[in-house]
Amino acid sequence: MSNDLAKTPLDSVHREAGARMVPFAGYEMPIYYRSIVSEHNACREKAALFDVSHMGRLRFDGVGSEALLDKLLTRKVSDMPVGGVRYGLICNDTGGVLDDVLVSHLETPSQQRYHLMVVNASNRVKILKWIESLLPEFPKVTFSDRTDITAMIAVQGPLAIETSKRIFHFDISKLKYYQATITNQFSKPVMLSRTGYTGEDGYELVCRAEEAPRIWENLMLVGRDAGFSEAGLGARDTLRLEAGMPLYGHELSESIDPLTAQLGFACTLGNRDFIGSDALEGIAENPTPMVRVGLLPDSKRPAREGYPVLNAEGQAVGEITSGSQSPTLSRPIAMAYVRRDDVSSNHLQIDIRGTLVPAEIVQLPFYRRS
Repeated sequence: MSNDLAKTPLDSVHREAGARMVPFAGYEMPIYYRSIVSEHNACREKAALFDVSHMGRLRFDGVGSEALLDKLLTRKVSDMPVGGVRYGLICNDTGGVLDDVLVSHLETPSQQRYHLMVVNASNRVKILKWIESLLPEFPKVTFSDRTDITAMIAVQGPLAIETSKRIFHFDISKLKYYQATITNQFSKPVMLSRTGYTGEDGYELVCRAEEAPRIWENLMLVGRDAGFSEAGLGARDTLRLEAGMPLYGHELSESIDPLTAQLGFACTLGNRDFIGSDALEGIAENPTPMVRVGLLPDSKRPAREGYPVLNAEGQAVGEITSGSQSPTLSRPIAMAYVRRDDVSSNHLQIDIRGTLVPAEIVQLPFYRRS
């Protein structure tokens, strides 16, 4: 691998566990340890640990932070209470998505309040520059990139909360979905949020980079009898696809707006002025010709990104953005952008390497936890 690739604070942990490492967003990351399917199933049935330290972590302090975030994001932040977490998008002037992010409103033990934004690894440099261009308008805001001095771990699965809650000073089972807090793990400060990217319950934590290996080890020890498993990027992708969650560079890009992506819930429109708001209000009144949908191909072979979607007459009406075999459903699933006029007919086909395969449009997500 290239020496130019960065390593997360958990790199040695992955190698000792026998992970297969691959380049991803400028980092060396584990794609799997034993197999994608076994790690996927561990998350669905028990719990799995994911190193997500490659994600960017950006901190906003000082007077004007909420006003800056309200200008930056499609989702309103200024009314978010301490302990709240919100999913939102950063758009350009035409409504195209620069990134989708999570923002948490946190308070330290010394009662200092700040906001933490988690951004996609591949977009971190772009978003840093975008935010820095706005800072002159908000001179009292202190903005810092915390990515390299922290680590981030996701613990996901039906046993994640109950099994690991005893190693934290705070009872994490009291956190509601999309809430966050700062607490301790064996005297080490951590930020916990009841969030994830798998469709399962669980949490994500941010800690100091140098403390990440010990915290990872503690989590694996407490979850040993419950069947906790390490999991890599491969399982993370199949899990999020089953959960119908968009991935930047696939379902989201600077040429795709949040409303076309079916993310209207993350756009607070009306009486708000944020970057891209005028464009999104126009799209809300006059939707684009395309829409994101879920597809079930009638095939044993999965439909991959870029495969054409056709109507009953054989006309191209869309394209697959993500597709894979679903370990949970034991069949291929896919997401695509399809022409709105052809959605109602539900008589679509996918060109899988020259073979036209019927595909049923289904409501997302493909999988919803009980």
